[in-house]
Amino acid sequence: MQYVRGMSQPARSSRTPATPDTPESAAGGRAAAQRLRMRRELAAAAMELFATKGYEATTVDEIAAAAGVARRTFFRHFRSKEEAIFPDHDDTLVRAEAVLNAAPAHEHPLDTVCRGIKEVMKMYAAQPEISVARYRLTREVPTLREAEIASVARYERLFTRYLLGHFDEHAHADDANDDPLLAEVAASAVVTAHNHVLRRWLRADGQGDVEAQLDHAFAIVRKTFGTGIGAGRGTSSGTAAGTTAGTGTVPAAVSAQGEVLVTVARTDAPLDEVMRTIEEALKAR
Repeated sequence: MQYVRGMSQPARSSRTPATPDTPESAAGGRAAAQRLRMRRELAAAAMELFATKGYEATTVDEIAAAAGVARRTFFRHFRSKEEAIFPDHDDTLVRAEAVLNAAPAHEHPLDTVCRGIKEVMKMYAAQPEISVARYRLTREVPTLREAEIASVARYERLFTRYLLGHFDEHAHADDANDDPLLAEVAASAVVTAHNHVLRRWLRADGQGDVEAQLDHAFAIVRKTFGTGIGAGRGTSSGTAAGTTAGTGTVPAAVSAQGEVLVTVARTDAPLDEVMRTIEEALKAR
C-alpha cells in the first residue's frame, strides 16, 4: 500500500470554519462550549438515572428534570435518550477531522489517521469513571450497543476518505479500483486497534497507561499497512481452514505475488497474537 507523501489533502467536509480572530468566531466558540457543557450535564443525569432506575424505566422527562432543564431543551441537544449516552462524539469527530486537515506535508497519512483517532481516546480518558459506567451499560442494552457501533462507523468513513485521497495513482494504476477497499481496510485497522486498546482499558476500570498501549497497537498497524501491501486481488489456494490453536485466529493467507494478506480473528483474541499470525504469514511469502 503506497500513499502520496506530498501536500496533505483535507478531508471532505461541509463545515466552513470561522476566522479565529473575529468576534463572531469568539461568540461561536462560547456557544459551542455552552452546548457541550449542557450535553454533558444531560448525559451525566441520564447515566445516574440509568444506574439507579434502569435504562428502560428512565424517561426523557426524568432526565431533563434531573438536569434542571425543560423537555424541549433535552431535544435541542439529543434526539433520544440513547443519544444522551454519547454526548461528545459529534465534537470529537470535528476534532479528529481537524487533525487530518492540519496534517504536515511530510507526515505519512497512516500516522495522521492514528493521531486523529487519538482524539477519541482523549474523550474517554478525560472522564474514566463515566466512560467505564457507559461501557458496562452498553454491554447490557442492545440499542446502546447499536448506537456505539454507528458512532464507530462515522470515524471509519472519515479516515477512509482521507486515506483514499492519498494513494499514489502511479503505484498500481492497473488496479485503481481496489483503492477504496485498501483505504477502508487500513482505516478499519486503525479503528480496530484503537477499540481493542480502549475496551481492554475500560475492562480494567480505566487503569493503566492507555496512551502507551495505544502507541504500541498503532506501531503494529503501521508495520503491517504502512508499507509494502499492494493492490492485488488473489489469495493462495493453500489457505488453512481451521483456526490457530489458542489464538482464535484463522492462519493468514497471502497471494502468490505477496500482494494481499487476509486473516480472520475473534473480537476477543489478544491483539499480539493476531498480529503475530499476520507477521508469520508475511515472513512466509
